[in-house]
Amino acid sequence: MTSSCREAIRRIRPISGTLFGLVVLASIGSATAEAFRVLKGPEIRSLFTGMEFTDEVHWTLVLGRDGTLTNIGMGRKTVGRWQVKQDQLCLDRARDEQRCYVVSRSGKTYRLQEPDSDIYEEGIVQRPVARH
Repeated sequence: MTSSCREAIRRIRPISGTLFGLVVLASIGSATAEAFRVLKGPEIRSLFTGMEFTDEVHWTLVLGRDGTLTNIGMGRKTVGRWQVKQDQLCLDRARDEQRCYVVSRSGKTYRLQEPDSDIYEEGIVQRPVARH
């Protein structure tokens, strides 16, 4: 092997090692992403009482400590009620329309999903933000 060949190999090894390391880190990062974990009734009550559940753009649900539910979405504001029944979050968004949801969490993301349905709402839970 010529000296120029050896020099080229010496330059390539650190690059290929770096690329391999980046590929390994990327695969570890995706493998450690948290799966959604279903919450129980007491956890739901503890995490949601006095807080807001929001997608940070289109809608916000404010879950008052007294059981009131303020639904703010697309420029409209409505008031209803909320409660935890067994291990589900139940929302009365409109008169005589109660829907209950299984609540799950992955990191800071929460998911409300009707039982036996693929449709869900996903957002974060945070302290209520003052709105004008």
